[in-house]
Amino acid sequence: MMRTGILVGLGGLCTALTACGGSPPPPQAAPAPKVVAAVPAPQPTAPTPGQPGPLVAAPVVPTSAGPAYESKDRRDPFLPLDVTGGPKGLEVATTKLTGIVRSARSSLALVEAQDGVGYILKPGDTLGDGRLLEIGADTAVFAVSARLGSQSNRVVLKLAAN
Repeated sequence: MMRTGILVGLGGLCTALTACGGSPPPPQAAPAPKVVAAVPAPQPTAPTPGQPGPLVAAPVVPTSAGPAYESKDRRDPFLPLDVTGGPKGLEVATTKLTGIVRSARSSLALVEAQDGVGYILKPGDTLGDGRLLEIGADTAVFAVSARLGSQSNRVVLKLAAN
């Protein structure tokens, strides 16, 4: 039913167009493009006394170093992080492994410090004096060094059985 209405509508439109004056006028040819002669660029000349010289853009120099950061007892986000690790005085040997979370892409270790603060770590993260190397089925292996640049020891935290 819808198609009939469209065809009747188009038929009526065609009838109205032919009644108004027949066929549309033939298309006209596009005008030929104009040829413009190339004009050479003006050569710079020495300014004469009393005439201003050519305009030259001056380099942009910042007027200030920007707004100052007010820390208000917070870490400055514009300074690099301390790569040596987490909280001061925290040792991997004094923490306990409380859980392991596994997903299709990665694993996470849930570690709890003596003061009850929990940490969620992935391999490569640092905690106190150690760096998490790998997460096993029920273990987390850390590389712990006594001093920066010294030989590292392996510390293995085992998941506590309930």
